[in-house]
This record gives sequence, structure tokens and C-alpha cells, in this order.
Amino acid sequence: MAEPVLPPFAALRAFHAAARHGRFRDAAESLGVTESAISHQVRRLEDFLRTALFDRSGSGAQLTAEGRRFLEQIDPAIRQLQEATEAMIRPRGRALLRLTVPPSLAATWLIPHLGAFERECPGVELALVPTTRVLDLRRDQVDLAIRHGKGVWPGIDATFLLGETALPVAAPGYLALAPDESPLTALRRARLIVNARFPNEWEEWARARGLAPPPLEGAIALDGLEQALQVAESGHGLAIGRRPLVDDRLARGTLVAPFGSGDPTGAAYYLCRPSGMAPGAMVRRLMDWLRARAAETSPPRLE
Repeated sequence: MAEPVLPPFAALRAFHAAARHGRFRDAAESLGVTESAISHQVRRLEDFLRTALFDRSGSGAQLTAEGRRFLEQIDPAIRQLQEATEAMIRPRGRALLRLTVPPSLAATWLIPHLGAFERECPGVELALVPTTRVLDLRRDQVDLAIRHGKGVWPGIDATFLLGETALPVAAPGYLALAPDESPLTALRRARLIVNARFPNEWEEWARARGLAPPPLEGAIALDGLEQALQVAESGHGLAIGRRPLVDDRLARGTLVAPFGSGDPTGAAYYLCRPSGMAPGAMVRRLMDWLRARAAETSPPRLE
């Protein structure tokens, strides 16, 4: 009997990841390899199949018609392998739930509570997927997502979890306000830090306070909130902090809010599930636990 013809599994795995994520870079990040390794393995699979699986003429990783057909045929088998493997290595009687969450919220709010989760939900194993990308929850087999935004996503049932407010923050002593000094005058004495992910946040904060937008000449531009907070914490400028992400630093006193409490940003964190799919008992348990933690979140008092 002839041996079955099977492609190299590493090549299949790389193709599957690239097809799911839509970009070789994201596929590489998900598998913990380099982007060139993904590209090499996909080429290897294309050579084996003697057909192009991706159209490389544009941006991203766009599947060809043959690539889409191949993905549809192998995807159930890949998922079955994943589920069988997880079932073998997971302790008996424990349910596995996948939760995707923005990395900043995971680091500052969720991960510190995981010990309590394990004590309170001993029958559930939580697999965190920290990412800022909006995943396809059905395709990527994600049980629950925490998303940041305004609560509206196609094909998603979203329920409010945590509100978000924005406020300027700095290292203690960086910006001591003089008596009767206006916020705008104080801002002109400071070096502002701009978060490239929210480039208009200084203008939005000023508008909420009825102030003219502060000048941004000479501002420090950084790629994300965590970098902005670290630079502010080091005493190099004034950043816009977002609660609850900045609450731990405010509570520890490594950052202070010179202008007091913040203002709503118009965005929040939401619990998200695919529409039309009733959550199972374990997912409902996780949702209830997350809501309870959110209800307990008490922002530090700002003087």
C-alpha cells in the first residue's frame, strides 16, 4: 500500500497561521518565529503543491483562489489536531477558555487578578491572547474578547465592562502649579508627550476642559501608552494617562495628576462574543467573574 502524500507539517502550520492572520508578520508573532521563516515555509508548501497560495502583488497576505480552497479543506483538520492536543495535555476535568484582551489592559488590570481567578474558578483554564488586533472570534476559536472602543462591531454582541477617562500625568514634582496659575499656562511650561496611537488626545482633553489646544512643538512622540507613561514616570514630560490603565501608577505615587480627575474619552472596554451564539456555562462564569472584578475596580482618589 502506497504511503499517503502529506506536506511538511511546519509548512502547513505556517500557511494556516498566515491565512488566518492575513499578514506574515502577525503569523510570525503568533508562532514565535521570524517573518522570513513564515515566508520560507509558505514557499516550501507552494513548491510541494506546485501552486501559488498567496498573491504577493499587494500588501498583506492575500490568498489566491487555490489558497482559499486549500485553507477551507485543511482548517477543520488543523483545529481538530489543536483540540486533541490540548485535551491530552490539559488536566482532566478542566475547561479551556480563550480570552483575547488588549495587552495594556492585560498587564495592568487582568493579570494581577489571575491568582484570584484560579482560586475562584478552579475548573477553568484561561488562555490569554493579548493583542490589539480585532480577531475574528469564530474563525480564531476565541470564547470571549475584551475590546476597546465604542461598543459596536459587526457580528458581535458587546456589553459594557469598564469605562475609560483621560487625564494628564507626570512624575511627582515635575509640574508644580503656581497659585492661580491656569492649566494652559502650566502646560506651556511642560514638555508634552504624544501617544501616536491617539495623536489628538491633547486636543480632546483641552476641549473637554474648555481650553485651547496646547502647542505640540517640541513634544516627545512615542508609539504607545506604555512608552508614554514610562517617559513621564522618568520625569521627562507630561503624558495623557488613561484610567484604569494608569490607576496602579497613580496609587503607587510614581505618577501624579496635576490637574485632578480625568474626563471620559468616549471609549470603553466591552465584553464581546459572536452574535447568535449563546455562551456556555463556563463562558458565563468567566463573564460574571470579569464583571465582578470590574465592579471592584476603585480608582485612586486624586487630590
